[in-house]
Amino acid sequence: MDVMDYKRLGYLPEALLNFLVRLGWSHGDQEIFSMDEMLELFDPENINKSASAYNTEKLNWLNAHYIKNVSNDRLANDLKFHECEIHGHDKKEMVLDLCKERANTLVELKDAISNILKAPSSYDKKGSKKFIKETTVDMLHSYTKLLDETNQELHLACDIEAITKPFIEQNELKFPQLFQPIRIALTGGTNAPSVYDIIAILGVSETIKRINTAIEKNFDKEIVND
Repeated sequence: MDVMDYKRLGYLPEALLNFLVRLGWSHGDQEIFSMDEMLELFDPENINKSASAYNTEKLNWLNAHYIKNVSNDRLANDLKFHECEIHGHDKKEMVLDLCKERANTLVELKDAISNILKAPSSYDKKGSKKFIKETTVDMLHSYTKLLDETNQELHLACDIEAITKPFIEQNELKFPQLFQPIRIALTGGTNAPSVYDIIAILGVSETIKRINTAIEKNFDKEIVND
């Protein structure tokens, strides 16, 4: 592969260099090296004579480490190459802090960001069939009413958590009964990050809009089909 192919796949140069320097060379059990450490410690005399093994999992692990640890401004700049513009978003820091924890590459980071910021055009059929029940729509209407009534108090994920946990207890729900339908409504699938974080990023108005759209386009149909 050309080195630019790795850039297109979403690998950071630090991660690729770290990966390459460890092929056939080691310094004790250390896996992650800064540029200064590589310059100080690397010695061609210590390269192993046996053939090196290319390990994609190791490269992904290193890349995930660097994605988590570089600045959000750096990530926002690098994401431009992948046609993801996040600089102007008022929740840039919150979005990146949330999504970079689950991303192995910048491509995965871009997809995770898009999955939250762009309203879903379709909904996971398997997830909808599993989590949308006869009581789901009424439950969601009650929850969106609560969000609307407390809108001025909801700024951070912890604020949303503070009103949601009592709602779950009062309605004798299990967490997946509420959270999975909301995840489907907000992102189209069931594997999205914390619902509290997603609502904090989207804001109450957009959250309610997406939930109502999902009810109209998807959830009512699932109930009828059941």
